[in-house]
Amino acid sequence: MKVRDSGMPEESLWATFFDIKNILDKLQVDETVNNLLEVGCGYGTFTIEAARRINGKLYTFDIEQEMIDFTQIKSSQENIKNIDFYYRDIIENGSGLPSESIDYVMLFNILHHDKPQELLTEANNVLATNGKVGIIHWRTDIETPRGPAMNIRPTPDQCIEWAKQAGFSIYQSPQILEPYHYGLILQKF
Repeated sequence: MKVRDSGMPEESLWATFFDIKNILDKLQVDETVNNLLEVGCGYGTFTIEAARRINGKLYTFDIEQEMIDFTQIKSSQENIKNIDFYYRDIIENGSGLPSESIDYVMLFNILHHDKPQELLTEANNVLATNGKVGIIHWRTDIETPRGPAMNIRPTPDQCIEWAKQAGFSIYQSPQILEPYHYGLILQKF
């Protein structure tokens, strides 16, 4: 199921909206992570750098074959070999990954979905005890050059409420990720 209001601009423009290394640093995507699940690889904006940082596999899912193909080519050019790609709708079909097999789930710019709690439920299912979920989203307190319509962007408080309903604790409170995003980390106990 496609996320509403999610058209992607050209990659060169898209990449200017993020300080990728800073975001991954602040959200603790690092060598302490073995296996990571990414929902929506897009252009591989975070995929490639995250794969470089972790010790195990990065499992990335997208519902657009074009995005999978693009990111596969990019990872091949960068000689990144620890990424498994899946053309799959995890809302409709789940990830297919074993329960408690993942250390970290990246839900980046995707919780404006019609069914955000289902994404969090799947994250909870695949995460090992003490596993983490990193969330970033477009800020709701300022105008941004891209992003979904303001009225469907989740606020940090909405993300926290959904997280609690899905059985997560807040590991790291929301913080501004300049210039256009905020982020937080959840943890499964």
